[in-house]
Formats: sequence, structure tokens, C-alpha cells
Amino acid sequence: MIFANPYCFLLLLLLIPMIGWYVWKRNAQASMRMASTEGFAQAPKTFRLYLRHVPFVLRLLTVTCVIIVLARPQSTNSWNTSTTEGIDIMMTVDISSSMLAEDLKPNRLEAAKDVASTFISGRQTDNIGLVVFSGESFTQCPLTTDHAQLLNLLKEIRCGMIDDGTAIGHGLATAVSRLKDSNAKSKTIILLTDGTNNRGEIAPTTATELAQAYNIRVYTIGVGTKGTAPYPFRTAGGGVRYQNVPVEIDENVLTKIAQMTGGQYFRATNNVALKHIYEEIDQLEKTKMSVQEYSKKQEEYGIFALAGLILLLLELLLRYAVLRYIP
Repeated sequence: MIFANPYCFLLLLLLIPMIGWYVWKRNAQASMRMASTEGFAQAPKTFRLYLRHVPFVLRLLTVTCVIIVLARPQSTNSWNTSTTEGIDIMMTVDISSSMLAEDLKPNRLEAAKDVASTFISGRQTDNIGLVVFSGESFTQCPLTTDHAQLLNLLKEIRCGMIDDGTAIGHGLATAVSRLKDSNAKSKTIILLTDGTNNRGEIAPTTATELAQAYNIRVYTIGVGTKGTAPYPFRTAGGGVRYQNVPVEIDENVLTKIAQMTGGQYFRATNNVALKHIYEEIDQLEKTKMSVQEYSKKQEEYGIFALAGLILLLLELLLRYAVLRYIP
């Protein structure tokens, strides 16, 4: 527990003059001279006599509670900086129209999103970001440890968000630009695509050289079955007609990207294979990184305000009811 206004505890010094005044007042009360008090020695003492100082004690406790309320007690974990094991990862996902092919279920893109979500959820201490690309590329989510927000942004990606095509070099370069200033000792890109580079001003080899320069490891994943895959085409009547289209993945380029950066190339021909690939990548080496966690502050003065009110009511009850005839 912390206090928002700790300086208010200086008001506790007021209790000293209050106690002094009470003692002086009790000693200064008028007294009657008598020849002897022996006659009163045997007089019975009621319980009310023993309670004569209780109202003053209750008054002191009430003032103390008021001062604590003014100090505003709060329960919080504040900002905690901890050192954990983790790496910086940029997930780079192809969202070209060919990702709607249904050789993976329900289609390539949804299968990739599903497996990527599981991967993200299992790496709670990592900084993870998301880049999407087709004819061009953009950052859907920068590096973050807020994985709930990252997962929401991952769910929102879909084919057709940007111009169609497959700009592998452009997508890789965008991911590199997000990682180049990272202080993590281990920086990784997971690039998933189902095609060949046919758009963009940056060649895959150029983007790979950039990744090399910044010591970024790139794992590449080619997603798609061997041969042909069923692809849904819209008909004029609004229906869907399936046609088998050839699967063309530039495995030579993807393998070269992985080898040049110290990564590895994987081929996912079905959902199970894609899941196993992410499980293997999940075994990446880890490096120490600093993570800040914040816990929201909660005001706790209510219990002290209630205690002060109860103490005040008890004092008034004792002073003006039970002890009204005792000085």
C-alpha cells in the first residue's frame, strides 16, 4: 500500500497538543476540600467511571482516521521493471489474393492466422510485431508485449486490404526497418508467403542484405500443397466456383533468404505441417530483455473513512448518553 499524500501524516503531530490539553484540563478541574476522604473509600465504583477516558481515546482515533483518509491510501504494484527471457520477433504475412486457396483449411490465410495466434500466445515475454504485404507492405502492429492488442490486429487482416501481388522484398524490408533499432541481442523475422516475388521496388536479395547488416535472422515459410490447389472464384450470379490452380512458391529465393541470415526455410503443405513449423520456431534461442508491467492504482481510503465515522458515533454515544453525568 502506498499513500498519494504522505505529507499529511505530519498532521499526526496535532495529537501531542490534544493529549497535553486533555491532561491539563483534567488536573485543573475544581476540587472540594474535605477533612477526610475515608468515607468515600468504600463507595462502589460503577463501570461508567472506568470509561471516562474512552471518549477522548475515540476522539484521537477518529482524528487519526481522518488524517489517513487525507493521505489517500492506495493499493498498487506501480511500475515494475523486470528482466525476462525473450526475443524481438516481426511476423511478416502474405495477404495476397492467392492466400484464399483452400489447400489449407479453411484457407491459407486463416490457417496462418490461427497458428500464428497460438504461437504469439505461447511467447508472453517476447516483443512481437506484425507486417503484412501483397503488392506493397505496411506495419499492422509495431513491436509490443501487449499481445492482446496484437492478436486483435492479427484477426483483422484479410486479403484485399492493399493492392494485390506478392512483394516479398518490400515486406521483408519493412520488417527489417522495424527491427533495426532494437537493442535485443536476438532479432528474428518469420516471413510467410505462398508465391513468388512479382511486385515492389525492393528485390528480396536487397532486403536480405539489409537483414544481414542488422544481424536479423529470417525464418521463411512457403505455404501451399504440391501441384495444384482449389481456389474459389466468384461467379456472375454471386456464387462460388472452385478451380484448381498451380501452386508456385519460389523456394529457391526463400531458402536463400533463410541461409544468408542464419535462419531456416520450411514448407507447409497442410495445417498440421504449418503447426509443427511454428512449434519448431518456438524453440528459438532467448535473450534477456527488460519488460515493464503496470498495475492500476486502487483507492483504499473508504475503510478508514468508515472506521472514523463509527469511532465518532461511539464517542458521541458514550459522552452524551452513557457518561453524561461523569466529568
